[in-house]
Amino acid sequence: MRRSSTFARQVLLVRVGRRDGDLRAGTDVALVERRYADTRYGRYDAEIEAVVPVSPALAPASPVDDPTAMSIPLLPGERTVARRMKFAVVNACTLASLMLGMLAIFLAMQGEVRVAALCLIACVAFDGLDGALARKLGVASPFGAQMDSLADMCSFGLAAPVVVYASLAGSVPPAAAAVACALVAACAAIRLARFNVSPKDGRFFCGVPTTMAAAVLALTVAIGLPVSGLVLVSGVTLLAFAMVSSFPYAKLARLVKLPPWLWLAPVLGALVDIRLTFALVVVGYLLSGPVLWLRQRRTV
Repeated sequence: MRRSSTFARQVLLVRVGRRDGDLRAGTDVALVERRYADTRYGRYDAEIEAVVPVSPALAPASPVDDPTAMSIPLLPGERTVARRMKFAVVNACTLASLMLGMLAIFLAMQGEVRVAALCLIACVAFDGLDGALARKLGVASPFGAQMDSLADMCSFGLAAPVVVYASLAGSVPPAAAAVACALVAACAAIRLARFNVSPKDGRFFCGVPTTMAAAVLALTVAIGLPVSGLVLVSGVTLLAFAMVSSFPYAKLARLVKLPPWLWLAPVLGALVDIRLTFALVVVGYLLSGPVLWLRQRRTV
């Protein structure tokens, strides 16, 4: 090799364990040596510092187990006993929704589909209760939001399609029921993930909410709509795709502000035929999304 050697050889010069006592044996020391490096236009005097190789098996030099840097409070703000109790009550409602969803699955496996559907309706009630309590008591937190999302996936993304599948047993081919219910689970996961990362709109939902879709499925099983199995499978599939659609659907706060006569019509209809009234309300709500979407496009 040439006297000046290559740059890589100069960089990797490392002296280990000098005997003159200046350095301890076994210590890697980066040597700083002065070399004349050839350049394209001449020579210049430069200091080349050796780089100590780093082994992936060696522990990092800086400590990473600092408890102050790793701990993240589950409840932001003042952490008094009263606020912790409120926080526990809110999360207990979320866990109650989760446990009721599991119970619905167990009941559906035993053939008790009507009781399982009632458990799903109770899940919907607890799901709305935990969010309302969190805002009312001032203990809303990112942890609670993630807990709510996971509980919704269990109760509405898994338990609801299992109950529907059990209710369709014997009336449709098992493969058709399995595909429709699997679509509900997949679309619920997509819907919840999209909701967690999307900006919130105070007026409309982007797609049918998972909670509302589960409520429709549960009520359909509970009241026993007198329609054929293929119609039910088609309706379940349509509802699954409606969850991941981009159609705007009005929130409950906007529905409450509707004229009273619009609320009076379904109430009177329920007294006459609750099944037909329920089917008409569901179909009307599903059609409201495309109608609002077309109206928004025309105004823009």
